[in-house]
Amino acid sequence: MAKSVLIVDDSNVVRSIVRLFLETLEGCQVVGEAGDGEEAVAQAQELRPDLIVLDLAMPRMNGVAAASAIKKFMPESKIVLFSMYGEEVGKTLKNASGIDDVVSKPEGIGNLIKHLQLFLDDQASGNREQAAH
Repeated sequence: MAKSVLIVDDSNVVRSIVRLFLETLEGCQVVGEAGDGEEAVAQAQELRPDLIVLDLAMPRMNGVAAASAIKKFMPESKIVLFSMYGEEVGKTLKNASGIDDVVSKPEGIGNLIKHLQLFLDDQASGNREQAAH
């Protein structure tokens, strides 16, 4: 079963590029997009995605606040922060907000896809282990 992904970034271009790459991954289905943190929280409540790719610097609500809000009602959902400021915010914000991973945009889309594939593979292997029992 495909894992659902929500893409959140205030840049239409970034959302389109991330979507393009994610749609090539087996076991991955992009179910929605949001352009700011408030929209991200609303979309997450409605769509209940397995994985959320989230920008940090966005209007109306930043990525850290959105991640914290989402984790309150969806603690099982994985959140990957994909930000220009990934290096600076890294572990501090990750631990404080429930973010599961941080990828710096300057590291490129290929690095983001590697990180997301690990989450998709982990969830798929967890599902296979549950089915075996």
